Order: sequence, then C-alpha cells, then structure tokens
Amino acid sequence: MRPEAAGGKFRCQATLEVELRARGFHAVAGVDEVGRGCLFGPVVAGAVILSPDRPVRGLNDSKLLEAERREVLAGRIRERAVAWAVAAVDAATIDAINIYQASRLAMRKAVAQLNPSPDFLLIDAVPIDLPLPQRSLIKGDMRCHAIAAASIVAKVYRDALMRVWDEVFPAYGLAAHKGYSTPEHCEALRQFGPTPLHRLSFEPVRACSRFPLDATGQMELFETAGAA
Repeated sequence: MRPEAAGGKFRCQATLEVELRARGFHAVAGVDEVGRGCLFGPVVAGAVILSPDRPVRGLNDSKLLEAERREVLAGRIRERAVAWAVAAVDAATIDAINIYQASRLAMRKAVAQLNPSPDFLLIDAVPIDLPLPQRSLIKGDMRCHAIAAASIVAKVYRDALMRVWDEVFPAYGLAAHKGYSTPEHCEALRQFGPTPLHRLSFEPVRACSRFPLDATGQMELFETAGAA
C-alpha cells in the first residue's frame, strides 16, 4: 500500500524528494506562505532547500506546532538547511493586487533569494509563475518536510514582526492573535478603527474604516519596521 493511501504523512520526504533526486534534481525547495487570512500586516513566504545529510526531526505544518517548538525547529532549519529565505509583501500591496496574487509574489521573492538556486519547487497548494519545474501539493505543509520547513521559518518570522507591531499599536493585541480575525481583534477594530497596516480589502477591516487608507503611508511604515 502506498504511504498516502495508508494515511501516512510526509510522503514527499520519504519518496517524492528521493524520486526527484534520482531524476537528477539536486536542489529541491519547499515553498509556503503564512498570514494569508490575517487582517493586519504582511503575508510572508518561506523557501527552504533541506539537506538530505542533515535532517531536521519533527517537522510538521507550522499551525499544528506550539510556538516554542516552532522556534526550536526554525533554528535547526536555519542551521542545517542547504539554503533558506523569507520574503514579505505588505498590506498596501495586498490591497492593490489581492491576497492570492500577493501570496504568490511573496513566494516568488523568497525563491529568488535562495543560494544556491533551486532546480525544482514543491509548493503548498498554488503554483507560482517561475521558469522552474514545480509541483503544488494540497496540504503540502502536512505532507512534505521541505514545505513544512518553509512554513515554520515563515511563521516564526511573521510572528516576530507582529510582536514588533504590537508595541506600536498596543490596543489591538497583535502579539496574541498575530493579526488574525479573533473576537478581540474585531472588537479593537470596531472601537479604534484600522491602523495604516490593516488590510482594507478585507471586509472586517473595511467595515470599520472611517477614512480611506493611504497606501503610501502603509508602505513607509512597513519598510521602517523591516529596517528595525
């Protein structure tokens, strides 16, 4: 019985990446994004080329891991991977081109930073327009170690950004909910309105907006945080 038929996770790490290496691919990158459903801040993508000689035990979908475990695994991934990268696309761009296209843009930017460059991409759910052979896997972060690793490094990076912005906008509880649509976040939006880094194109934010948001101001604030 094939592993996926038996309900086994991570068929990719056990067989697919081995198959790809046997076919002559030497730099297989996993790619994933986090923060797609958030109301605040950037969408962040990770890209990771794992080393077959330095495995990282315990990889899984970042959403299924405790925060402390994600931090430990992210450190091991950064230490042992052949290459890793993260890239972010800010809320103003999300509002301008929509979250789907912004997620794909973040993934392209993350892949472009990898050194060495990948020769095959394994992507969670959606293909990206790069001239590289690739395969998208539904729930790839639960099925593939490389995609899970990308999810983890992206999640840890984005959570750190949310802790920084929590100090700038303390009324919204960003450190706790990381920008997602929790009751506490929605109540803060109703009480205080959106910040310049909220996603106006998302209905819960737009419904609470008293004034149009300035996309230029969003980008300037985002760039300032990235430089900090």
